[in-house]
Amino acid sequence: MKSLLIEYVEDEIWIVSYPVHYSGIHFDARMTIIRVDDGSLMLHSPCEISPELAEEINCLGPVSVIVAPSNFHYLHVESARSVFPSAKIWLHRGIFEKTTELAYDHILCNAPHESWENTLDQIEITGNRIMNEVAFYHIASQTLILVDAIENIGDKTPHTGPGLKFWWKWVFHMWNKPKPAPEYQLGWKDKAAARRCLEQILEWDFNKIILAHGDLIENNAREIAKQAWDSPLNH
Repeated sequence: MKSLLIEYVEDEIWIVSYPVHYSGIHFDARMTIIRVDDGSLMLHSPCEISPELAEEINCLGPVSVIVAPSNFHYLHVESARSVFPSAKIWLHRGIFEKTTELAYDHILCNAPHESWENTLDQIEITGNRIMNEVAFYHIASQTLILVDAIENIGDKTPHTGPGLKFWWKWVFHMWNKPKPAPEYQLGWKDKAAARRCLEQILEWDFNKIILAHGDLIENNAREIAKQAWDSPLNH
């Protein structure tokens, strides 16, 4: 049987793609699994955990942390918790504006927790009235891990339909052009605050970007990020 996991960094990072239906359009999202300081696993932006996927994850090691890194990426936290009940739940604070019913253990902040501080760095991206997230940086592999701060969808992206292409190409001008999610583009309210966050991210020495939607960025990653964030960085 074909594995549901793709090993991205040997014995350190794995990714799982899954289908999403949002506002009448179809596309894929991505969960990232990261081995943290003590050898256990973090589920970043979890998907629904099927028995088959749970079996594969358990083969990698115990899950100690489940992270909902943005106010849009939390819908499958309960699914993940039900399969890995001993894992600690970390939520982005913006989630509480949408629901108060999601059980959690900790709120993500602007610095890594001691349980992953040697594996990951993190910065909260602020300054947007619609969408915010915490960006993570995997130190050893120089990999930036985002959800919606950059999307990279275009002709080579699998599982995209005509509705998505219409909006991304003709309305938001981001087909074959990495940019923040439309909600980010519409929601910048404090570009100075956003600029400070994004400039800190650009100080990280990353050469790859894992993102929740679209094709992974594996060449010229920092330059692509600068171009994607041109509006808050330069206007």
